Amino acid sequence: MTDLPRLLLVLLLLAAGMVYSWRRNKLTPVAIWTGGLLGLLIYSGCGLLGVGLLALFFGLGSVASSWKVVEKRRLGLAEANKGQRTAGQVLANAGVAALVAGWGWQFPANASVAQLMLAGSFAAATADTLSSELGNVYGRRYFNILTWRPDVRGENGVVSVAGTALGLLGSAVVAGVYCLSTGLGSAFWLLLVAGTAGNLADSVLGATLERRHYITNNIVNFCNTLVGAVVAAGLAQVF
Repeated sequence: MTDLPRLLLVLLLLAAGMVYSWRRNKLTPVAIWTGGLLGLLIYSGCGLLGVGLLALFFGLGSVASSWKVVEKRRLGLAEANKGQRTAGQVLANAGVAALVAGWGWQFPANASVAQLMLAGSFAAATADTLSSELGNVYGRRYFNILTWRPDVRGENGVVSVAGTALGLLGSAVVAGVYCLSTGLGSAFWLLLVAGTAGNLADSVLGATLERRHYITNNIVNFCNTLVGAVVAAGLAQVF
């Protein structure tokens, strides 16, 4: 596929995602356009694989946030504004991916590393989303990640066995798609570790700085994806 047909395909996919987000109230209007622009930047540096991983994260996140939403509302765990995401949330989850893609675009020699870092960021973002959205539904016992004492379900920095396992599954899905697309099967465990590291960092920040209202959830999520990207790149240098 030449560059022009590939670009037209990406524009069509991004437009379809934007229309879906608008029709299903998944994103605010500003967030829709923010997501579209980030998608273009991701494509510029990481190609169809980057856009595919963005779509995978968005799809899994949408399903997870909508899963058993009535029960989440009953428990007081549903997202505010009926789960409609803001531009800040879009940047928090996909901003690192766009930055590393932009780096790969400007410095083509680093394109393969940028793709790996992008996959690491989405592995971490997916792990966090599935852990929080589904862990609060299927978890049975909830613990503070720092003290390992029982804590309140849905509170910042609180984890469960089910949530952690679902987070691992989310990272594994992203890692699997990356490996199938690139043929780099050895990267699977690397991305699994990177996604888990980002998810754990998210919980630690939630239990400390976010609980004390020093930082917002968007900053925590941005740091989550940044850790995933950096750990992926670091492990690639070692192994």
